Amino acid sequence: MNDAPNPAESDSLDTSPPAPAAPDVPAAGGRARQYWHANLRVIGLLLAVWFLVSIVLSILLIEDLNTITLGKLPLGFWIAQQGAIYVFVILIFVYAFWMDRLDRRFGVNESRDNPGSDTGAIE
Repeated sequence: MNDAPNPAESDSLDTSPPAPAAPDVPAAGGRARQYWHANLRVIGLLLAVWFLVSIVLSILLIEDLNTITLGKLPLGFWIAQQGAIYVFVILIFVYAFWMDRLDRRFGVNESRDNPGSDTGAIE
């Protein structure tokens, strides 16, 4: 009388194909994972330096640093206005240099010198 399927029988009526199995990625547990963790360590360390300079020195310790003068300006003021910006720009170059070394160490080639390997994949 009622042609609606019974929820208890829905498993037997399912005609959809099974979900595909996850592909095997052998590099996920190897060099690619090591490269990613090394990358995260670099980023974490550089963010910690940036936090130290921009928040701790420029905001939290500014009163103590203002007792020291740099030229005619208090050191805390100088770090908050100029020093944090200089450190940020330096950190950009440090990151680029450090990641270039990591790329070479793990075989990730993004240089224009080797056009056959411009995908950035770990070899």
